[in-house]
Amino acid sequence: MTHEDMLAALAPPRLPADMAALGWRELCGLAGLGLLAALILFALLLPWLTRRPSRRVRIRATRGQPGAERILSIARILGHLPEALRPAAYGAAPPPSDEQIERIALAGANPRGKRRR
Repeated sequence: MTHEDMLAALAPPRLPADMAALGWRELCGLAGLGLLAALILFALLLPWLTRRPSRRVRIRATRGQPGAERILSIARILGHLPEALRPAAYGAAPPPSDEQIERIALAGANPRGKRRR
């Protein structure tokens, strides 16, 4: 049995001829579903598409915290504790002023001396 014989043996379709072709209503529905799918995909990817604030902004956001907590927050942001802040972090020295903490943290943000852009 050939391919043409199999097609000829099939029963005729029972759907109206209008349903076999896409009309403007179907195309609008498909476009709406596509936009809805794109919106859902964008909402799922949004956390990975937003820019994170810079280290400088995150360090400045710690203003107002008590000295030891601020030093700990800065250590978390930088991933290490700068040498100049270690005595204050362990209670061996009083915490420096906010400006000094920021200056030390921003200088210690790049321990290898490379400049970040």
